[in-house]
Amino acid sequence: MSDSKERIKCLIIGSGPAGYAAAIYAARADLKPVMYTGMEPGGQLTTTTEVDNYPGYPDGVDGTKMMEDFKKQAERFDTEVRFGLATKVDLSDKKGGIHKVTIDGSKEIEAETVIISTGATAKYLGLESEQRLKGGGVSACATCDGFFYRGQDVLVVGGGDTAAEEATFLAKLCKKVTLIVRRDVMRASKAMQHRVNNTKNLEVLYHTELEEVLGDKVVEGVRVVNNQTGKKQELAVTGVFIAIGHKPNTELFKGILEMDETGYLITKGKSTKTAKPGVFAAGDVQDKEYRQAVTAAGTGCMAALDAERYLAALEN
Repeated sequence: MSDSKERIKCLIIGSGPAGYAAAIYAARADLKPVMYTGMEPGGQLTTTTEVDNYPGYPDGVDGTKMMEDFKKQAERFDTEVRFGLATKVDLSDKKGGIHKVTIDGSKEIEAETVIISTGATAKYLGLESEQRLKGGGVSACATCDGFFYRGQDVLVVGGGDTAAEEATFLAKLCKKVTLIVRRDVMRASKAMQHRVNNTKNLEVLYHTELEEVLGDKVVEGVRVVNNQTGKKQELAVTGVFIAIGHKPNTELFKGILEMDETGYLITKGKSTKTAKPGVFAAGDVQDKEYRQAVTAAGTGCMAALDAERYLAALEN
């Protein structure tokens, strides 16, 4: 490892709405934040073609453009935004302790406070056509993108609570929703299954898997296969929603910070405080309930305020 070291007040790991909101508030509090963007600057929103539900954009906005706006605002208040990946952390257990974070395996940052906003990654099936048509009709967020498919036929993939919730949400907007489940039963709770079964324009196909998303630049249909009989059929849909879960990007913190059974960071009460003094978590890395840009930005603000108050308390 290089001898390169740097001491700062506030380190933000990860970009996206949570990280940039934290940066704006931390910079205005004179914490002189340094942000490392990770390998996907801007986070999940950069894979969304149109964001239509974030306040302040009455005509909607391209996800990448929105994150550029966030970045410019953070830099306006002298946030230092750097491209790089945190590869190792050594977080102090002591109040007032210094946290050590290694960037790209070589540069060591010593930080008085750390805000973790590494987000979560939607799980996909791994089909070539699915990946190619992300943003062209394939989505992992019905709440984000469902509006664009009003009055159309769509497909939802998954059998858990998330899939049931996405399917019933879409059924309020779309002409018809087809939910495909690879097993003979749904994993969703009984209450969610009842909601699915009582939705008239929602059809469930069991023992069914997605084989291919059809279309060149936009979704024009899907080919599905019954995994018991091998029978294939094509469905004319314009939207495909993959609802098989999210994976929080917390691998770096395993064994260091408290997590729930699925890997989301645990924060104290209504705050963004982790069990390590001076370490805070914001956005989808600790929120498995809402997963929206606006809620992520809100917790980013909270994390910066928590960091500011933490440092102020040390001085008194």
